[in-house]
Amino acid sequence: MKVLISDKMDARCVEILQENPGVEVDVQTGLDEAGLIDIIGEYDALIVRSGTQVTPPVLEAAHRLKVVGRAGAGVDNIDTAAATRGGIIVMNTPGGNSVSTAEHSFAMIMSLARNIPQGTASLKDGRWERSQLTGVELRGKTVGILGLGKVGSEVALRANAFGMKVMAYDPVVSSEVAETFGAQLSEPEEIYAAADFITVHLPLIEQTRHMISDAQMASCKQGVFLINCARGGIIDEAALLRNLESGQVAGAALDVFEEEPPTGSQLLAHNRVICTPHLGASTVEAQESVALQVAGQVGDVLMGRVIRNAINAPSVEPEIYAKMRPYLELAERLGKLQAQLSEGRLERVTVEYHGDVTYPTSVMTSAVLQGIMSSVTGQPVNAVNAPVFAQERGVHVDELRSSEHEDYAALITVVYQTDKERRLLAGTLFGKSDPRLVRLDEYTFDAVPQGHMLFYVNIDIPGIIGRIGTAMGDHEINIAQMSCGRHEVGGSALTVLNIDGPIPQTVLDDVRSRDYISWAKSASL
Repeated sequence: MKVLISDKMDARCVEILQENPGVEVDVQTGLDEAGLIDIIGEYDALIVRSGTQVTPPVLEAAHRLKVVGRAGAGVDNIDTAAATRGGIIVMNTPGGNSVSTAEHSFAMIMSLARNIPQGTASLKDGRWERSQLTGVELRGKTVGILGLGKVGSEVALRANAFGMKVMAYDPVVSSEVAETFGAQLSEPEEIYAAADFITVHLPLIEQTRHMISDAQMASCKQGVFLINCARGGIIDEAALLRNLESGQVAGAALDVFEEEPPTGSQLLAHNRVICTPHLGASTVEAQESVALQVAGQVGDVLMGRVIRNAINAPSVEPEIYAKMRPYLELAERLGKLQAQLSEGRLERVTVEYHGDVTYPTSVMTSAVLQGIMSSVTGQPVNAVNAPVFAQERGVHVDELRSSEHEDYAALITVVYQTDKERRLLAGTLFGKSDPRLVRLDEYTFDAVPQGHMLFYVNIDIPGIIGRIGTAMGDHEINIAQMSCGRHEVGGSALTVLNIDGPIPQTVLDDVRSRDYISWAKSASL
């Protein structure tokens, strides 16, 4: 079996792979798409970093390829969908660079506090500006950590060592888990109001883009310091510049940018901004760690051992997987919907199987968690690693099974418990492959879980459907399908709309503002 390494990698990667009997390793870096296509048909495994683009044409030419290993967390350079269609496992190495990124983040905090880059530049320029560069101590200050995953938790540990008070926000981390890192779990608004330093460790997803903008900075303590070593775009750079100019923000440290490289950025020239060129994971140790990790994982696949950190491969025999795939898709959609329909911090997920569900339920439960975690973490999540994400965040997962059929031959029910509410969502299959939603809390209905959806609860009086339909039309939103449910005449009713495009926030706010609407949520699948 042959392995191709197409990006610069620590030498230990080759050594570990060659410890597996019958494995040959070639290192050829700097290949473009055409060059990779010419040779990829000879290989059983491909190991890359971010430089190699693993495109559909490359994968189509990879007749022997079993696995693509990414030395690092991000897989944006790998067409995972095309790999899946070709039966090729895609895996990454999460957590291998967490300490490096956390250390870089804390170095940024210290540099902001003590004006180290400005002092260096000043002295090298022949100036002695001690009075202008007076700093602040970290001891006794409050640091707000947005995102308490692998990197954020490491930052929390270091902040505690410096005598800082640590506040942290994470939508899927429990208070108990946060306390193990010396952090007080808080809402973002509480952090903005109290923190002297705010450091970002969240993924860049729709919900976090420009999460910190003018309104959030205005609610911060005057003279707050902002640090972003996560993903460019979480902090609104235009808003940051305005708040630096006004003095509301005392300083900022940026390792990532909305556009990379950040050519022409006014932030780079600002005297209270320090910056680095996306160096968070760029240490000798981090690069060695991810290389060793990916070598071990790829070797395990080639030798027929365990599959770890796979992005697209469930732990099920191929024959069984083909039969249960519709159930897995239903389970994942139930999880994705619950994550979007529910409010509060997730504490417990209970998945109940009723009737003729004969396939491995643990895999389907993992699919539910995959839907949930992919919606809230923004990381590459699959049915293999989703339970780990849940466990790390202190989410309790229960699985119940009953042979009773209730109203359907087979029914999957997902109960989503947060610190604010409990929500139940159930689905089934019509025929062998047609997924349907059939229950939300006390309401029964029949809706197709796909595309863009609007859920709302209203007073059960005549004319409501027409009014909402008119509102959608006024906003040029086309309704594709509608389903309704109620549990008593004259009480409340649920309506589920499938629509042809995403619902703008202004439209959702309009629906919620009507006195006959008690609850409304949008979701996308």
